[in-house]
Amino acid sequence: MAVPLFNLTPQLSVSRLCLGTMTFGEQNTLGESYGLLDQAFNAGINFFDSAEMYPVPQRVQTQGRSEEYLGRWIRDRKISRDHIVLATKVAGPSGQMTWIRGGPKCLDARNIREAIDNSYVPMFGETEYDPTRQFCSISIEEQLDALGRAIADGKIRYVGLSNETPYGIMKFLQAAQRDPCLPKIISVQNSYNLLCRTFDFGVAECCHHERIPLLAYSPLAMGILSGKYFLRDGGPGDARMNMFRGKYSEGESRYNLSNKIIKAATMEYLGIARRLGLNPVSLAIAFVLRHPLVASVVFGATKSWQLQEILKGCQVELTSEIVKEINEVHARFPNPCP
Repeated sequence: MAVPLFNLTPQLSVSRLCLGTMTFGEQNTLGESYGLLDQAFNAGINFFDSAEMYPVPQRVQTQGRSEEYLGRWIRDRKISRDHIVLATKVAGPSGQMTWIRGGPKCLDARNIREAIDNSYVPMFGETEYDPTRQFCSISIEEQLDALGRAIADGKIRYVGLSNETPYGIMKFLQAAQRDPCLPKIISVQNSYNLLCRTFDFGVAECCHHERIPLLAYSPLAMGILSGKYFLRDGGPGDARMNMFRGKYSEGESRYNLSNKIIKAATMEYLGIARRLGLNPVSLAIAFVLRHPLVASVVFGATKSWQLQEILKGCQVELTSEIVKEINEVHARFPNPCP
């Protein structure tokens, strides 16, 4: 069964599953990356996600490899460019990653142009806005103008946001409404999974009324929802949270394996999957896919069998009774991974 498509725009259809490439060049070699890309493409996935800062954890020695591997695969496999959709992201200000253009202090037109040829918002699990961390504010009009020029030059097709707030989404939409020459955003890529449903507070309302689909990333909560980290042996040594323990502060702060609430909630979801005779990965993917605002689920996989379990999630139909059971767990353990 091929992965179904979603009409993101009248001219652009993307597969309901999107293969994220942030492990390519770190956990996955070039050959392994090609294997995963081949398997995904042959299963009907036409949507691939990357970023200029990838792979993760971010470091100067590997930065850019994920995009490189993806580009080399397209070239070497001689895949027609109109058969795939590529999504990538500009690195904004973070106070880190100084090896990318000296560490962007702002997301101005120059940085956008250089990334293709925001000022600070709470992101990657932060739940409170901290005005002391406000970076140099660049007008949204300048950012959209630079992106619009890239569209006119044929370098990109559409514009989307990532890790955005309701305020940010509306400001970008308002800017495009005031000036028809500026491009309108067509998607937002935020996290959404059984352990993190914060998208539903505010962002979902914006997306619903403004018809902005969600590209839901981290559907497995960095692998936690597979259950592997709560095995007696702590899971395989090459699993990301084990391999990079103490070296991936961004991920570890959000997906804290020592958090008892995270473990308790995960065990409940694993129990539901077990009673249904499902792999917990398939349950987690099916849950995200059923959200009415989700256009595509952005997932990562380092092994072929992991990708296969994710593909099976497209075939799982969650009944109202199962959803009720899931929501009861969520009510007891709401969003332990913000």
